[in-house]
Amino acid sequence: RVFRDLAEGLASQGVAVLRYEKRTRAHPASFIGTFTVNEETVDDAVMAVELLRARPELAGNRVYVLGHSLGGMLAPRIARRDSAVAGLVIMAGTTRPLEDVILEQTTYLATLPGNDTPAAREQFAALRAAAARVRALTPADSASTSPVMGAPAAYWLDLRAYHPAETAGALRVPMLVLQGERDYQVTMADFDGWRRTLAGRANVTLKTYPGLNHLFVSGTGPSMPAEYAATAHVAPGVVDDIARWITTRR
Repeated sequence: RVFRDLAEGLASQGVAVLRYEKRTRAHPASFIGTFTVNEETVDDAVMAVELLRARPELAGNRVYVLGHSLGGMLAPRIARRDSAVAGLVIMAGTTRPLEDVILEQTTYLATLPGNDTPAAREQFAALRAAAARVRALTPADSASTSPVMGAPAAYWLDLRAYHPAETAGALRVPMLVLQGERDYQVTMADFDGWRRTLAGRANVTLKTYPGLNHLFVSGTGPSMPAEYAATAHVAPGVVDDIARWITTRR
């Protein structure tokens, strides 16, 4: 429960937190047909910022957006929609096309012990074919409701026009970009995308953690999906780094 750990840890250090279920989880029936990341993520995040800004007990001019994984990738897009956001915390956010990242994940999983089976090879081949279909989409496909890699064509076409690092580079807000070096889902190649665009900015901090995986949980050796099933917590140092970064920006 990454977000519970972050929320409780930050709250214990004086940072108020609003966390909520994604709309795809809370209202899955509303995602039948065509949609984009706006309906999935961005719209609700913008409304959450507005809600916090209106709370009288909070500093309305100091509302930050923290996004993990897909949320990290979309954080610059959220800030572009709401120019009054005080800053961004990007955790394991990809800077490359999502279909390429999913294909890279698949290739990595295929190398793990026990995955060299006919069923696994068939599954990996199907994912590779799906990624190829995503790349072949054209604007003429935008009205199609047939899912490709779990989402309609409009979803993928919308993301094709979005470049996370470039969007972040055009923003002037402070940013904290964090990455676990044992992350096989969003890798150091993605972190390098942020670094190439944002390095040297006085109001941007980029940091990696050698022993942490995609969930910012500590471990050793190659990261594996089985780690996610074990009871564990976000590394306390990550929470401390985020809290310190926010509270020292008064």
